[in-house]
Amino acid sequence: MTTDIVYWQAAAALPVLSILTLLPLLTALAVMAARPPHALRLAFAGALLNVALSVYMLWVFDAEAPGIHLAESVEWLGLHYRTGVDGTNVLFIPLAAILGLLALVYTLITRHRDDRLFVACLLAYQGILIGAFSALNTLQFWFWCLLELVPVVLLTVFAGTGRQRNRVVKAVLQYWLSGLAMSLIGFVLLSGGLAQNGMPLSFDWLALKHHDLAIPNETLIFILLLFGFAVRMPLFPFHAWLPPLAEHGTAASAAIFLHGIKLGIYALIRFILPLVPGAAEQWAHFVLTLGLIGIFYGALLALMQINMRRLVAFAVISHTGMLAIGVFSFNDFALEGSILLSVAYGLATAGMLFSIGLIYERTRTSFLPRLGGLFETNTTLALLFMISALSTMVMPGTPGFDAAHLLIEGTIEEHGWLIAIAILLGNVLAAAFLLWAFQRLFIAHPRRWVQPYGSIHHPVIKERIIALVICGLLIGTGFYTTPWLKFIDQEASEIGEHYPAHHSHHRNTPHHE
Repeated sequence: MTTDIVYWQAAAALPVLSILTLLPLLTALAVMAARPPHALRLAFAGALLNVALSVYMLWVFDAEAPGIHLAESVEWLGLHYRTGVDGTNVLFIPLAAILGLLALVYTLITRHRDDRLFVACLLAYQGILIGAFSALNTLQFWFWCLLELVPVVLLTVFAGTGRQRNRVVKAVLQYWLSGLAMSLIGFVLLSGGLAQNGMPLSFDWLALKHHDLAIPNETLIFILLLFGFAVRMPLFPFHAWLPPLAEHGTAASAAIFLHGIKLGIYALIRFILPLVPGAAEQWAHFVLTLGLIGIFYGALLALMQINMRRLVAFAVISHTGMLAIGVFSFNDFALEGSILLSVAYGLATAGMLFSIGLIYERTRTSFLPRLGGLFETNTTLALLFMISALSTMVMPGTPGFDAAHLLIEGTIEEHGWLIAIAILLGNVLAAAFLLWAFQRLFIAHPRRWVQPYGSIHHPVIKERIIALVICGLLIGTGFYTTPWLKFIDQEASEIGEHYPAHHSHHRNTPHHE
């Protein structure tokens, strides 16, 4: 089957994906060159325009038609630049734009508002993420993932809050560079397999997907790509870099960064399932085992944390295990659920991190034993944390609810009830550590006196903007998930047609009508 390709000229007035990628990068350069009063205005102008462009992208995206939309393709000096969106990535791009804008709003409240390097890194990070999510060339995707290290390192070293930032950066570089090396070798072997069969050497995703040749070393390619992406997800046991980074970084950068780690889940769906489907099915039980361990390991470690940032990091590790099981369930239900749940977790985790970061700005601590009784003086932050936590717990009325039901249904269909019950038990543990954290932060008797909000250094109106946007998106999409599932549906069905040992389960369920 040949994937339908709709180029941007047929659907949009401009090459929206390239502009979405380049605009934050160019704005970052302008911010570095501008004076502080004008730098922030430029940053907000660029971020607002990118949000508007991402909404425009959703508007012109045809959810009823399968295939690649808004495609762009340029060949120059033997290099092939290709971008496009489908159900796999179309929701991740607007989320990156929205979180980038909210991170700038958060910056207005913190000591970084006049830090041009900090603001420029946030903008550059947004552009890098959008470039990676929209890339349809394996080397192009790899390049963006490598470039992502630059803002991560700069934000941690120059704007982090911990004393061991340099040590944390070294650990991140060790993990990420090893993962990037493995994924690069996997991509080269994948493209070399085509050349060995007499086809032109190509890193283009469409060429790699639609050949009908036997690729040598498919199992080795799968292992290299899996381990390379597992570092980025992060999947147990490749997770050790995340809790220290969350602890010693900043909440603004961590919010968009934890959306960025969804690149790992996206890469599984984009570059493993369609390109090496036979090996993926053969090794599914190995991934299933890692996912199950990760669910309970992350949840139990989260219950043991006294630092809120580390708690959220271990929550991400636990949820990553659930998402990996959904991706490797090889049916439409689980794949749709995994994609939508990744987006929901990205938004909800950002909400919790913004809440925790603003509490840190107020109290200068993230340690639970030093906090408590913050509900009356910080009601906005308490509501933001609670609604984000409820979405993370996939409660009714949040987007995670329908997504988790799809994932569970697909898991039952492929792996049986025991695995589904294990996932549900992991979610019960998630409810335990998140509600426990909320109680200790906002309800329990305070361990020390905390000055109420109201000073000029902590403008409440900006906090309410962040809370209103995140809670509005979570509740709005939670009560009406149909349009978001329609964005994903066609691509989930199309990917399923490439599984050698499985048949795609086509269906006509009420939420698609």
